Order: sequence, then structure tokens, then C-alpha cells
Amino acid sequence: MNEPSRAIFRTTDGLDLAADMYGRPTRGSVLMAHGGGQTRHAWAKTAAALADRGWEVVTLDLRGHGESGWSPTGDYRIQRFSEDLAEVARAMGGRPALIGASLGGLAGLYAEAEIAPGGFSSITLVDIVPNMDPDGAAKVMEFMNAHVAQGFGNLEEAADVIAAYLPHRPRPADHSGLAKNLQQGGDGRFRWHWDPGVVAGMQSCRSLRDADAFQARLTGLTLPVHLIRGRLSELVSREAAETFVAQLPNGKFTDVAGASHMVAGDRNDAFLSAAVGFLERLDRQTRAYDG
Repeated sequence: MNEPSRAIFRTTDGLDLAADMYGRPTRGSVLMAHGGGQTRHAWAKTAAALADRGWEVVTLDLRGHGESGWSPTGDYRIQRFSEDLAEVARAMGGRPALIGASLGGLAGLYAEAEIAPGGFSSITLVDIVPNMDPDGAAKVMEFMNAHVAQGFGNLEEAADVIAAYLPHRPRPADHSGLAKNLQQGGDGRFRWHWDPGVVAGMQSCRSLRDADAFQARLTGLTLPVHLIRGRLSELVSREAAETFVAQLPNGKFTDVAGASHMVAGDRNDAFLSAAVGFLERLDRQTRAYDG
């Protein structure tokens, strides 16, 4: 597999969003949107695997994350993330399949229901539903807020914090993957590679739990929607997952054992199998219909 090429997408409000592009669109295109506090590098293994199977894949740094621009006005509302995804999808051409984790998934769902209906051919949600658990959401926010100002003296300190937050996950000996989520400041300390102002915007996402109009529109989504939940998830209960999928005309649910909210990081093998299997099934159906 060749190295991905770099791309920049300019948003209507003037931010540059950094992306990596993998493969060719033999079987179509896939847009991948990471969770809050992550970067596009979280998708590297999945993107390479999809590209090997014939998809063109764009992995995007959301605004305020990684190498993408930071909003000068602090605009990190769910609506703005949704507009960004809709704009990138249009720039890609056609109707890409969306794979979105947490914030990225919720933004994609909102884009399809509210901002640009018909923009995606399918949506794969990774451990996120509108009716998320408030205590679990608070735990995620607490983790993201910790060490924002002071950062870490070295990568080992950051690894200690992550290990305490994710005690079920084996601790990697190599910190190269972690290094892509941190940046070293002029004071020599390492801080998360995202705008601290993102947290306030993410907290507003939780209000979607009570948005009756948004919930009502979900029942009208006819595109295939696949929810992949971590069975140990602190954010999405089994009941909430089943209730969400049941209201969708074309919904599918996969529960991944041994994984928490960070499904792809916890069980990348099971996540990849579920995500690829879903897209391949849709591809076979499309080809059979076209034939």
C-alpha cells in the first residue's frame, strides 16, 4: 500500500481542513471523521485496509484538531462540524460513505438529517447515538479537560494518563502513535493536538438528546446506517443503541466485545471486520441492482 497523499479542504468560513487520501474509487469513496480530541491518524489502519479493497478513502482532521485550522471565533458547534462534513463530501464528488466516531459520527448524522440530506451513501456510526449517556459524556469531557493547560513533560506521562483512563487496553511499548495526537510547545511540554475551545463546543452536542425535531427526522433517514458499539461503552448503553437502530428504516447494529468507547483503538480487528463487511454488502447490492 502506497503512502497517502495530502489534501486540504477550505470551508466556507475560511478554515483549512487537513486530510489524507488513500486509494482509488474503484468501489466508491469513504469519508472518515474522527472523535473529539483525536486526529485523522486514528483511522490509518482502517483507511489503508479499505483502500486495499478498492475504495478511495479521505481521513479528515476536524476543525480545531490535528493540522486543521482553529476557529478564530471558537465556532465548534455540532452544526458547524456538520457543515464541514457536508462541504467535504460535496468536494469529494458523488455520495461518499461516512464512517464517523463519536463527534465525527454525530456531526455526520446531523449533516444528513438537517444540513445536506442525501450527501452520504451510508453512515457508519462508531459508538455514538443522539441519546448518549450523560454520565459517560461527562467522563469523556473530564478526560479531555485534564492536562489541557499544563500538558505533559514527556510522552510517558501522557501514556500514564491514557492507561489510567483505559485500563482494559494493553499498554503499547511504542509511543509513535501517541505522538501524532500531541504537539510539543515552546516550553518543551507536550499538549493534545487540538484547540482547548473544542470542549465547550462538544458539550453543546449533548443538547441533541432533547432535540425532538432532530429525533423525528431520524425516522425519515432511508440510507443504510450501521451503528458499531463497544460493549464496554460508557457513552452508549445497549438499550440506547437498540432503540436508536429500531427507529431507522435501514439500520444495522454491531456490538463489539472487549471494546469501550474507543472501539477502533480497542478492537481494530473486530471493528474493521464490521465496517468492511457492511460496505462490501452494500457494494454487492449496488452492483447486483446496476447489473
